[in-house]
Amino acid sequence: MRKYRIDTELVRSAAALPRIDRTDVAAARRTMADRVADRPDGSADDGVTTEDCWCAGADGRPVALRVYRPERRTRRGAIYHVHGGGFILGDLRMSHHRNVEIARETGAVVVSVNYRLAPEWPFPVPAEDVYSGLAWLHERAAELAIDPSLVIVHGVSAGGALAASAALLARDRNGPPIRLLFLASPVLDDRLTTDSGRRFTDTPALTRRDVEVCWSAYLGRLDRGTGAVPAYAAPARAADLRDLPPAYVSVAEFDPLRDEAIEHAQALLAAGVSVELHLFPGTYHGSAAVRDAAVSRRQLTEEIAVLKTALEPSRA
Repeated sequence: MRKYRIDTELVRSAAALPRIDRTDVAAARRTMADRVADRPDGSADDGVTTEDCWCAGADGRPVALRVYRPERRTRRGAIYHVHGGGFILGDLRMSHHRNVEIARETGAVVVSVNYRLAPEWPFPVPAEDVYSGLAWLHERAAELAIDPSLVIVHGVSAGGALAASAALLARDRNGPPIRLLFLASPVLDDRLTTDSGRRFTDTPALTRRDVEVCWSAYLGRLDRGTGAVPAYAAPARAADLRDLPPAYVSVAEFDPLRDEAIEHAQALLAAGVSVELHLFPGTYHGSAAVRDAAVSRRQLTEEIAVLKTALEPSRA
């Protein structure tokens, strides 16, 4: 890793990261589970109460959702969170503690979706699960005491691909309105033809090979990198980005996903979509988890500021 100018406060954590063999999905899931702690369902969690719910997926099967209600509600909007994990890892526990923080610090309801995972459930199932959860959130607006015009879709890593897909589906199906599309280090392009996609073969936490494995699992019978892959699976392939919601895109400097996210932000701008783009220097994929680093604190603080601003009714 010496060839990468990793932020000095992140170097030790980057070197200590375990290598996860994503080709062994069961082992990768065990490794992830060992790293994730959760609290009992329905418990009060530092000023935030959680409740687990269900909605019907496009195929009628249940999709789990977790609703976070801050005890001090100061905003009437909601944040719809789509977790990362390379399409093959993650569940409602993965982002639980951050979702508690976001709910408490923004004063808004947060809803997290437990979409089904590849390779058992390849595209389009995860994308449709995320869209179904978004539709459920809007349908339950009165019950959740939220303004349905103030819903942010918040996707991280592979969740960024699914969040961007949900935005495309909502536009094309005349579906629920989206206030802001928040994409943190999003996975967007199965072709991996960018400079960062080609060069970053040994970066911390995520390498080009990792991304290839995850895309292949998600696409199933669709051949990665070919014309068979639709934009609803890989949003960077979308030819028409007009009439999509405003977006915030953040990227890590040493991440194979970096350049595809930058290019997507530029494409949104060219299509007339308002975009804010932020590259955090010296960072790697997921490095914000190292919370004592100054760059991580800036990243997490900015996330809250962006979400709070987008939830203000005056911006309607």
